[in-house]
Amino acid sequence: MTEHTRRIHAVPAILAVLLMIVALVYRHHIVAWFTGAPMGGGSTSPASSVNAGELTISTSIQPDPPREKGNRARVEVRTAGGQPVTAAKVHLEYVMPAMGGMQEMRGGSDGTDDGGGRYTIPFDLPMGGSWTIEIKVTSTAGSASARYTLRVGASGLTPLGGTGAGSGAGSGSAGDVAYYTCSMHPQVHANHPGTCPICSMPLTPVTNQEQQAGEIRVDEGRRGLLGIRTAKITKGTMNLEIRAQGKLVVDETRQHDVTLRIGGYVSKLVVSATGQRVNKGDTLFTLYSPELYAAQQEYLIARSNRDAMQAAGDSPRSDALVKASETKLKLWGLDDDQLRAIVAKNEPIERLPFRSPASGVVMEKAVVEGDAVMAGQRLFRIADLDQIWVEAEVYEADFARITKGQPATITLTYLPGKSFEGKVAFVYPYLDPASRTGRVRIALANKGVELKPDMFATVTFKLPLGDKLQLPSSAVVYTGPRRLVFVDLGGGRIKPQEVTIGARSGDMVEVLSGLAEGDTIVTSGNFLVAAESRVRSGGTLSEDGSASR
Repeated sequence: MTEHTRRIHAVPAILAVLLMIVALVYRHHIVAWFTGAPMGGGSTSPASSVNAGELTISTSIQPDPPREKGNRARVEVRTAGGQPVTAAKVHLEYVMPAMGGMQEMRGGSDGTDDGGGRYTIPFDLPMGGSWTIEIKVTSTAGSASARYTLRVGASGLTPLGGTGAGSGAGSGSAGDVAYYTCSMHPQVHANHPGTCPICSMPLTPVTNQEQQAGEIRVDEGRRGLLGIRTAKITKGTMNLEIRAQGKLVVDETRQHDVTLRIGGYVSKLVVSATGQRVNKGDTLFTLYSPELYAAQQEYLIARSNRDAMQAAGDSPRSDALVKASETKLKLWGLDDDQLRAIVAKNEPIERLPFRSPASGVVMEKAVVEGDAVMAGQRLFRIADLDQIWVEAEVYEADFARITKGQPATITLTYLPGKSFEGKVAFVYPYLDPASRTGRVRIALANKGVELKPDMFATVTFKLPLGDKLQLPSSAVVYTGPRRLVFVDLGGGRIKPQEVTIGARSGDMVEVLSGLAEGDTIVTSGNFLVAAESRVRSGGTLSEDGSASR
């Protein structure tokens, strides 16, 4: 035999040895290929627990990921108190809804009791794809069921919820399910379990009870994508802040009018412009008045007669005449200093000066030099601005909370970073019928006239309310006359709850009814939750929190 012939005969032997080595190395894969058995060995998925009524059902799948043939469900059943449930009847059902021309596929198998509340259920699946499995438990401790989705070739189980005797929550059994939907695409409605036609995620069931209450399900993984944040209801100190718009006005008790009591002519106008500051006793103008001139003459004659009669010893009647003429001049506006000036000069003063009755600023001037004036005419209005009023308009809802003596903080836009402290001096006993606001007066010291009349101001009243149940204002959804808050029930479930709210302090509002301390509520993304709740319920929320079409 030649060398070439030997090489030809050696090739089949070498190939046979190589095939044997491959068969030994990949024997599990080859068996799985021909039998459909899982090739993943004995790996088991993490247990997925569902609270169903009075029982807790924990389920894992072996192997993980599952295959079409040779699967086992490892089930552990415990009571709400954590005690194992033994001697129970445990049954597994799997279902794939009808799709296109393919009919619904359904099947099931019973489990065996491994002791200690543990059960093993072997099952095969007719084909690959996504399946819904339901673990049904019947025992002396109660009856319950838990539902999951699994996908052939994908690791783990996805819980859908559960129901049980005495359970008011959960996803409900098949008869309690109104429809199936996708938590990412709530517009998807299906009559059977399956996957979302938009994103291929497993559909979640919506029970009749959830549909009526507007309850929705959003799992923890998707909440971040939707911007949903939660917080707990707390009780803490609240200080009510009432903000009102105000206006600076002249203190009415510090205004003075200069009005003539006799006619005449303004011969010289000393204070000739509004805004001019004057002191008490400063001359405002001089007046020429024929009547006043004649009255001065009468006064001087009366005094002269009295002096002559006193020398003759007959003074009572002359004293009365002097008193009468003196009173007449005072009633026309002359003061004691002016009377003494007339006596000292011993002749009438033709142009008498009229002085300011108070210190302040000339707010109004209704006369020019040379004007003819008459009795009763107001010539000047003088206001003392060393104290000024702030009149704030408080809304009707808050008006009853404001009382005399209450502290207030005043800020002005033209003085950034600066505030003024004052107290309520007066609460007006009526409302403005147009704006439905009540007026509150605050008196402020105004040395240096930093605050000027007709400026606008923001007035803040702070009222301590004590410890109150409170929540962020962003958590409240306003629906007409009703106020809704979405409560996180756990397990991905969110339910609308009507609440009564009270005072507001910054970003927090007081809770009067509807919630309890420690409740978890949605504080961000609640408008998305509200929209989905209405989609789920197929209508708007009625007065009792249920859905109406």
